[in-house]
Amino acid sequence: MKEFEKSISFDGRDIRLKVGLLAPQAGGTVLIESEDTAVLVTATRAAGREGIDFLPLLVDYEERLYAAGRIPGGFLRREGRPPERATLTSRLIDRPLRPLFPGWLRDDIQVVATTMSMDDRVPPDVLAVTGASIAVLLAKLPFNGPMAAVRVGLVGDDFVINPTFSEIEAGDLDLVVAGTPDGVIMVEAGANQLPEQDIIEAIDFGYEAVRDLIQAQLDLLKELGIEQVKEEPPEVDLTLENFIKERVTQPVKEVLGRFEKDKAVRDTALDEIKASVVAAIAELPAEDPVKLAAAKAPKALSNTFKEVTKTLMRRQVIEDKIRVDGRKLDEVRPISCRVGVLPPRVHGSGLFNRGLTQVLSVVTLGTPGDAQEMDDLHPDEKKRYLHHYNFPPYSVGETRPMRTPGRREVGHGALAERALIPVLPTKEDFPYVLRVVSEVLSSNGSTSMGSVSGSTLALMDAGVPITKPVSGAAMGLIKEGEEIRILTDIQGIEDFLGDMDFKVAGTDTGITALQLDMKLNGLPLAVIAQAINEAKPARLHILSKMLEAINQPRAEMSLFAPRLLTIKIDPDMIGMIIGPGGKTIKGITEETGAKIDIEDTGIVTISSVDGESAKKARSIIQGMTRKLNQGDVYVGRVTRVIPIGAFVEFLPGKEGMIHISQLADYRVGKVEDEVNLGDEVIVKVREIDNRGRVNLTRLGIHPDEAAAAREAAAVG
Repeated sequence: MKEFEKSISFDGRDIRLKVGLLAPQAGGTVLIESEDTAVLVTATRAAGREGIDFLPLLVDYEERLYAAGRIPGGFLRREGRPPERATLTSRLIDRPLRPLFPGWLRDDIQVVATTMSMDDRVPPDVLAVTGASIAVLLAKLPFNGPMAAVRVGLVGDDFVINPTFSEIEAGDLDLVVAGTPDGVIMVEAGANQLPEQDIIEAIDFGYEAVRDLIQAQLDLLKELGIEQVKEEPPEVDLTLENFIKERVTQPVKEVLGRFEKDKAVRDTALDEIKASVVAAIAELPAEDPVKLAAAKAPKALSNTFKEVTKTLMRRQVIEDKIRVDGRKLDEVRPISCRVGVLPPRVHGSGLFNRGLTQVLSVVTLGTPGDAQEMDDLHPDEKKRYLHHYNFPPYSVGETRPMRTPGRREVGHGALAERALIPVLPTKEDFPYVLRVVSEVLSSNGSTSMGSVSGSTLALMDAGVPITKPVSGAAMGLIKEGEEIRILTDIQGIEDFLGDMDFKVAGTDTGITALQLDMKLNGLPLAVIAQAINEAKPARLHILSKMLEAINQPRAEMSLFAPRLLTIKIDPDMIGMIIGPGGKTIKGITEETGAKIDIEDTGIVTISSVDGESAKKARSIIQGMTRKLNQGDVYVGRVTRVIPIGAFVEFLPGKEGMIHISQLADYRVGKVEDEVNLGDEVIVKVREIDNRGRVNLTRLGIHPDEAAAAREAAAVG
């Protein structure tokens, strides 16, 4: 392909598209740039594998530290396991891309986005999303696009398209909108308790820019002479499918019509229907076309059964406005909440139940040294709030190997984290590092929003002074033709067989996080606005149930949580506190048992489960860093005796020497004649030499000065 460049501008911020320059053997390639950020996106197709009954789409986002002019750390000095934000970006690309491929496609498709260059102004993630659509179109894959994404920020009272990192940090909104010509297909947002109407206006504002990017892609294809591929689905033998539908349609309709609230009972009844079809096929003669077709397509039964169940469940919602468990469309399942369910060795815990979904969230309070180092391309250096989400197989009654967290677990944890960050206390008010782990103990829909609610309970149980409690609800949608039904608090079957999963979290004031995923090609803004507005009463209902368990953060933290003391020292004195090779700070830690963290700004945080240990360490550091003046008088204790004088610790961690000539106003023959190891003495600062050494004296101290020094020592 010949080299070609195209550019589009948003309020003076250009996005540049370059094709035909790089990766010529990939199916489709684009280098998408804005300012000095450049992302290479490729899409490649391979022949389908035998027996695959799903779309094997792989979406990978790669970061190279050379993009920011850095060399990786560690022994190998090369990139290793993707950082968390790279995993989240992979999901951000995948979520709007996957539903736009035809459902019948079974070829292996891989989309790879690699950040080749990045400045500190332009985030690469939304560029990668748009680039993925362009690469797929250039690869001539069957695709119901184009698709594009933009970020919307709120700077003051104005919305901004594709804000810089600093504008995102300073603003009250970080919203990503992806869309197609048919409407919005994906939303991801964090907000500082913004009203619903502000969020809706921001999505509308972003979609207008998305439409411009979609048109730019269409123009690019036209200028390159490329037509969008319109492949027809392969022909399918309907013999087996019709056989299955005839035998399961009525029984499945009857099961769904029972409005069974117990998921296990409903699933057992459906499994029995499926088993009856297996038995019926087994009884057929060997040469029967149905039996032969079943042997060739072993997964056809499950796929057809799912299709029948989906059709009947959706019809029931559209026509009768009632759900499989008998709930009304806007009804929330029964909720119960508890706090303090684990022993106090755990700093805080909260148990949230919504129907059959159960999440146990656990809080750990850490010290500043526990903050997570962010070894990736982004400007943030440390992260003081960590939210981790675990989804074990027993939560859905299954067995499978336990492995490291996958993309779904990472994504759900990040969503809950984003929902809670706006209500957390500032570092200055509450210097703890916070880790929340949400354990999904039972799952039947919207465990991520259960994690938000459970974690709010746990944070309040731990005594974290959050500004407001946060709750979350998941909204669903069924669309058949022009008929649309929005569902409140969707359960597993409605998520699995529905068209939308829209998670909305927030306080009673406003929204803190959104995540919208579609199985359609896009939705009009009016429908999305309706879902956002209908989520509010659900959130407030859930919030009221949470507040029945605990209505404000506890006044006292767990006895086993660390106690933090913070002091500010002159940054020039940091080296003195640390000492050569860390000797001094290690000595303080060993003496007191407290943990000490020092920031470059001179903020010293001292932590210990035993508050007295922290106070002792603080006293030592304050003594070491206190500004000394000639003539100051202190009460000290003799720590060493040498032939020419004695060393006295007159402040915690601060020593000075009394020369033998300064021990008394007469000639002293031997130091031990005046002072011995451990003696308490009143001393005055005689001088501080140019190397910072303190020389002390016992001469010329007025009785009033001595009395004041003793009083100060007693108070300290």
